[in-house]
Amino acid sequence: MRRYGKNPDEDDIRVRPNSRGTRPRTTIRPKHEDAAEGMVLTVDRGRLTVLVDDREVTAMKARELGRKSAVVGDRVAVVGDLSGQKDTLARIVRVEARKSVLRRTADDDDPFERVVVANADQLAIVTALADPEPRPRMIDRCLVAAYDAGLEPLLVLTKSDLAAAEPLLETYGALDLDYVVTNREDFTTGGVDQIRERLAGRVTAFVGHSGVGKTTLVNALVERQRSTGVVNAVTGRGRHTTTSALALPLPGDGPEGAAGWVIDTPGVRSFGLHHIDPSRVIQAFPDLEPGTEECPRGCSHDEKDCALDAWVAAGHAEPARLDSLRRLLATRERREGD
Repeated sequence: MRRYGKNPDEDDIRVRPNSRGTRPRTTIRPKHEDAAEGMVLTVDRGRLTVLVDDREVTAMKARELGRKSAVVGDRVAVVGDLSGQKDTLARIVRVEARKSVLRRTADDDDPFERVVVANADQLAIVTALADPEPRPRMIDRCLVAAYDAGLEPLLVLTKSDLAAAEPLLETYGALDLDYVVTNREDFTTGGVDQIRERLAGRVTAFVGHSGVGKTTLVNALVERQRSTGVVNAVTGRGRHTTTSALALPLPGDGPEGAAGWVIDTPGVRSFGLHHIDPSRVIQAFPDLEPGTEECPRGCSHDEKDCALDAWVAAGHAEPARLDSLRRLLATRERREGD
């Protein structure tokens, strides 16, 4: 305890400064009306590369965003040093509303969903016909995720020089999927025009197992090259050479300076669907959806009282379409690899 003399003076008393300052903290945040618009190209350990006009700017998330994160494909508002020069850093102060969000979980028991990409309008599901062998269940899972996110699926089959594509295509014939079949020679001779036509003017996310040739295909489509790997001869699995998602522009002129965008994502070995509501899958089958009006409440569309059986039997839709729907719904309840 501090002792004072007989005649203490208030000026002698030490006053501890307010660590929070003398002015009350305001809840009003700046609107950043002069912020520049940009697109997130990649995210790496808290640093984001954002395309602002024709410059790639390194940025970090502003504190006022809280827990809201930005992912590849996001449209964002950026302030700070936008020169794009080395050792400069900008701030992302706002994430604009997303038109679409592609999500997945680690597995079907994982309640935490992960956003793969934002604002894509097409999902290219890349599958090798051999080396490694195709995994239809993985394709089914990607289709369910695409339908749920409102993305148009595109099936890309690679390595047709090693195996025929017809058996796998027959499996998905009833879904009326758009597809492209390629071989290794297409990548070296520039014969990927049929894929480029389907990507023109769109934002397309590429997903697939490691080793299916996804990154090799992306390298053939764009000018910027990414490293590739090989398939393990013992396990039949590829090695993860793409470790983070990256948005790449297609060569050519478009509304935003590119003929389209390709988003290369890391290879996956599972595609969890814990976040998917099975009742939304039917929306991808417009020829079957009217038949569900007579279904009992909470119908799983795979039970004796389901009205879709009578709908198909009356000739309103093809039986193969109902089989495809039920296969996709069953996929929601299965684990990859079962």
